[in-house]
Amino acid sequence: VQLQASGGGLVQAGGSLRLSCAASGRTSSNYAMGWFRQAPGKEREFVAAISSGGGTTNYADSVKGRFTISRDNAKNTVYLQMNSLKLEDTAVYYCAIRSRYTIPTMLAQNYDYWGQGTQVTVSA
Repeated sequence: VQLQASGGGLVQAGGSLRLSCAASGRTSSNYAMGWFRQAPGKEREFVAAISSGGGTTNYADSVKGRFTISRDNAKNTVYLQMNSLKLEDTAVYYCAIRSRYTIPTMLAQNYDYWGQGTQVTVSA
């Protein structure tokens, strides 16, 4: 399984970005997916996750109400719509697959395939 994340960039505080993560190498989309981020000097942290069918989503408290995770199983792609961006959202964002489970989790160790990351920089 390979994951290709895209959509990162430089945006002013209060702006929006939409991240995409396309999965290849699997014919089935029967797996949970998640987004994590890592800021310089900090540990990787959970951002959002979604179940295989899209009916269950989880968010970190820091992004609730501002970020929305969604997926298009026909395209094997998960999205992260980020609105009202803040300086503290600056990080490298990673998508991940929990290949043997349909239910999402906030624990990074429960995901077994990771994308290469896309940089999101929020400026004042």
